[in-house]
Amino acid sequence: MTLTLVLGAARSGKTAWAQSHGEDRAGSGRPLTMIATAHAFDDEMADRIARHRLDRDARWQTVEAPLDLVAALSALTSDDIVVVDCLTLWLSNQMAADADIGAACLALTTAARACPADLILVSNEVGWGIVPDNALARRFRDDAGRLHQQLARVADQAVLIVAGLPLWLKGG
Repeated sequence: MTLTLVLGAARSGKTAWAQSHGEDRAGSGRPLTMIATAHAFDDEMADRIARHRLDRDARWQTVEAPLDLVAALSALTSDDIVVVDCLTLWLSNQMAADADIGAACLALTTAARACPADLILVSNEVGWGIVPDNALARRFRDDAGRLHQQLARVADQAVLIVAGLPLWLKGG
């Protein structure tokens, strides 16, 4: 089992890189799973989800886990190669559900570390921009940063994707 954290800005190529990395690890025959965390609350998001599905070939199975990512991870086996896309959407869903964010992030970190699959976690690095102008956005930025730190501590590998190129932060 290898736990890889993939960080980058919006449209940096994180998901494409993670999928390619997963396909490389799968070789011939290991199952590929995409765990998707998005909710389609509007037509634009539904279109985004549809485009992401089209980016994956028939080797990929999709599991929808917008809220209960821990349960989705616990159902995996050591044969699986899994990409979770993305943690910032999962975090947004947790906030919208009024979850205890600290407890949810700790449960996710624990489940990711215990997961028997080769796990590739994709997330947006949101802390490099301007300071958000409202309390909710600042809380989201701070919670995402804390989640990334927790996961980076337990990950075997961490990579930052910039312009589609990987910059290895840990392992690799």
